[in-house]
Amino acid sequence: MVTEQQLQQMIGRYVRASYKTGLYVGEVLDVHSDKVLVKVVSVLKHPDQGDLHQPKQADVAFFHQRKALAQYEKVYVPLSTVKEYTDEIMEYKQSLDLALTRAIEQLQEKKTSWAEKSIEQLQDLRQDYSL
Repeated sequence: MVTEQQLQQMIGRYVRASYKTGLYVGEVLDVHSDKVLVKVVSVLKHPDQGDLHQPKQADVAFFHQRKALAQYEKVYVPLSTVKEYTDEIMEYKQSLDLALTRAIEQLQEKKTSWAEKSIEQLQDLRQDYSL
């Protein structure tokens, strides 16, 4: 079990944290017993596209387009998803471009209707992100 003192020592450190289906590097701003307030500084994995309740299904009522969290966006994440991050931190826009490229490349290998719809959404997002 993590002590309150250990939680407070996390403030100001960089962590890897997941939010929904995305993975980010962020600076810890505040810590509570079960959640951590993180300021996003880099993207490690772009969020999955589509319906979170019916993952990897293309034939759903509404196929959601999911954006990555924005640079410096603050979000509470569960403490259980937070791990210390000690690697080099990539600049936000560069990390977003890389995460988006990786996601598209992985989807191109799948050759499913969900992957095709996801690629369309990600390509639209690339334009929205001005990458």
